[in-house]
Amino acid sequence: MIDEPSARVAPESDIDYRLLIPFLAHVTLLQTLILIVRITTSYRALELGLPVVWLGIIATGFAIIPVFTALQVGRWIDRGNDARAAWLGSALVFIACVGFWAWPQSAMHLLGFSVLLGFGHMFCMAGHQMLAVRSGGKRSREAALGYYMVAASIGQGLGPFVVGWLGGSAALPPTRLLFAISLAAAGTSVIVALLIRPAALKARHHDTGDVVPIGKLLTLRGFAAVMVSSVVTVTSLDLLVIYLPALGAERHIGSDHIGLLLTVRSLASLVSRVFYARLIFAIGRAPLTLTSMLGSAAASTLTLSGVMHLAPPEVCGTALTLRMTGNRVGQIVFPALAGVLAAATGVAGILLALGLGLAASGIAVAMTQPPS
Repeated sequence: MIDEPSARVAPESDIDYRLLIPFLAHVTLLQTLILIVRITTSYRALELGLPVVWLGIIATGFAIIPVFTALQVGRWIDRGNDARAAWLGSALVFIACVGFWAWPQSAMHLLGFSVLLGFGHMFCMAGHQMLAVRSGGKRSREAALGYYMVAASIGQGLGPFVVGWLGGSAALPPTRLLFAISLAAAGTSVIVALLIRPAALKARHHDTGDVVPIGKLLTLRGFAAVMVSSVVTVTSLDLLVIYLPALGAERHIGSDHIGLLLTVRSLASLVSRVFYARLIFAIGRAPLTLTSMLGSAAASTLTLSGVMHLAPPEVCGTALTLRMTGNRVGQIVFPALAGVLAAATGVAGILLALGLGLAASGIAVAMTQPPS
C-alpha cells in the first residue's frame, strides 16, 4: 500500500515535466480519437441499417482481447515497459483507424476493427496509468494523476464536440469524414508516443515469492469494492457513448445535440478532476469517493487512485491492469445486458439502470474503505 498523504496538507511537487508533457499530449490525442471512432462507429452501424443489438456486440468486441491479456501486460509494464506499451498501443490504434476509414462496409468489419482498437487502447491505457505514477514521483502522485485525468477529460470532451460540430442538426453525421479525422489523430499520436521517455528496464523476477499473487490483491480490504465501482463507472460512461447516438436516432435528435450532451459530461468530469488533488487532501478519500460516486463525475479518477493507494508499489501496474480487466469484463457483460434491456424498454431504460448501479457501488466503496 502507498502511504496516504495527509488529508489537510498537500505535498511539495516533484513532478517530472519532461515526461509529463508528452505523456499528457498523448493522452489527450488518444482519448479524442477513441471517442470520435466509437461514437462514429455507432452512427455507422445505424447508417448500415443494423439492429440496435449490434451496438452491444460491437462494444463487446472492443473489450474482448483485454479480458485475457491485460494482466500479462501489467506484469510486463511492472518491469519498466510503460512507455513501450504506449508506443505499441498507438501503432495498433493507428492500424485500426486505417481499417475504419478504408473498410467500414459491414457489421463484421466494424466488429473486427473494434477488436483491434480495443487491443491497442488497452496497451495505451495500461502504459498511461503507470506513466502518471512515474511522472509524479512519491510526493506528487495525486497531482500527476489529476493532470492525467484532466487530459483524458479534455480528449473525451473534444471527441464528441468534433462529432457534433461536423454532424450539425443531421441525425447521422458524416461518418467517412469523421473516420478520416480519427486516422489523422491516430497518426499524430504515434509520433507523440515516441517522444515519451522510457523507464529503465527492471530485471525479471525469478523468485516467485517476489510476485504478489492476484488473489492476494483481491483480498486487500476495500480492493474488491473499488474494482466493482470501477467496472460500474467505466461501463456506464462506455454505454453512454454507445447508446446516446442510438437514442438520438430513435427520437430524431440532431448529432450536434448528442455531441453537446457528451461534451457536457466530459466538462463536468474535467471540473471534478481539476480540483481532485485538492479535494482529496482536504476531505479525505472515503468521503470524496462516496460523494463522487453518487454524482458520478469524478468516480473514474477515484477508483484509479484507490487502486494505487491499496496496491503494493512493486505491483502497481499489475493492480491497475487487474482493474482494467474488471472494466473490460463489464464492457462485455453490460452491453449485452443493455441490448436486451433496450429491446424491452428502449434506450432510456439503460440510463435509469446505470444511475442506480452507480449509486449502489458508491455506497459499497465508502463502507469498505480501510482506515487512513
